[in-house]
Amino acid sequence: MLFSQRKKLKVTLLHLFVLCSAQHSAQPETRQVNGIVGTVFYFPERVLNSGNLLYGDLGSIAHVYPGKQSNTNLEKRYKNRLHWNNVTGVFTLSDLQIYDSGVYTVENTDEGKTKHIFQLTVYYVLSKPQVTVHDNISCSVMCSVENGREVTLSWYKGGEILNQTSSPDHNITLSLPLKVDEQNRDSYRCEAANPVSKETAVVPHSCIESDPSKVTDGDERTRDCLIIAVICVLVASGLVGFAIYLKKRRDRHSHADSPERKQDDVQYAEITHIKPAENQEERTGIPEMESLKDNPNLTVYYTLQLHHMPASEDVDTA
Repeated sequence: MLFSQRKKLKVTLLHLFVLCSAQHSAQPETRQVNGIVGTVFYFPERVLNSGNLLYGDLGSIAHVYPGKQSNTNLEKRYKNRLHWNNVTGVFTLSDLQIYDSGVYTVENTDEGKTKHIFQLTVYYVLSKPQVTVHDNISCSVMCSVENGREVTLSWYKGGEILNQTSSPDHNITLSLPLKVDEQNRDSYRCEAANPVSKETAVVPHSCIESDPSKVTDGDERTRDCLIIAVICVLVASGLVGFAIYLKKRRDRHSHADSPERKQDDVQYAEITHIKPAENQEERTGIPEMESLKDNPNLTVYYTLQLHHMPASEDVDTA
C-alpha cells in the first residue's frame, strides 16, 4: 500500500515537471535590438498574410489582413512612421525617437500562431569628445562629452584603459581629467561610447611639458644662445639705423652751407651808365654830388639815390 502511494506521487510530480517544461518552452525568447534616433528600424520577423505588431501595454499597433491589406495607423504616435511591406512582409518604424524604446511583439498567424518578442532600445549618436588643456605646466587635460543613455567616457593609453566614468543623469556633461606623460603623449586617447556609436579624441599638441626642473643643460645653453643672438640682432639694427640718420643729417647741412647754394640765393642787377645828353647841362653845385667826388667809396645805391633826388626836385619845380 505504501509502495503504491509513493509510485503515484512520483508519476504526479513527473507530469507537473513535463507541463512546466512545455509552458517554459512555449514562451518566446526576448531578443535585444538597438536603434538610432532619426533612422529606420526593420523588425527582423516577417508577416506575409496575416498577423499583428504589438507594443507593450498598448496592444496591437498594426494589423495585417489576408489579401495583402494592412492598417498601421492604429496609434497616433506612430502615424505615418509605421509601415508594412506587402512584398517582404517586414514592419518598419521610421524617424526613431527615444520614446520608441520598449517591447514589441511580431505576431504571425499565417500558419498557426507564433510570436517573436523584441526589446528595442533607441540611442543618440555620440558627439566627438572635447579635450582641453587644464594646466600646461603639469600637462593636465580634461576630456568632456554630452551624457546620454548608457554613455561611458574613458581614457586609454595604447590598449590599456586608465580610468572611466558614467552617470545615470542624462542632462549633465561627463568630464574626466588626466595627467599626461609628455614622453608618451601620442599614445593617449579619450573615448566616448554607447551601444551604437563610438568617438575618440587625442591630446592637443599645445600641452607641452614646461617644468623648469626637467630642463636639461643642453636645453638651457640653447635657450641662452638664442637670447644672446636676439639681443645682438637688435643692437646691430639700432646702430645701423643711427648711422643712417647721422649721414642723412650731415648731407643736409653740407648742402645748406655750400657756396653754390649761397650763390644761387644772391641775385645781381646789371647797372647801365647813361651818358648825359648834349642839351642837358651837367649838374653842378649839388652838395650831394660834391660829397660823392670827395668820397669815392660811397655805395652804388647811395649814388643812385643822389641822382634820383635832384631829378625829382626838377619835376616838382617844373
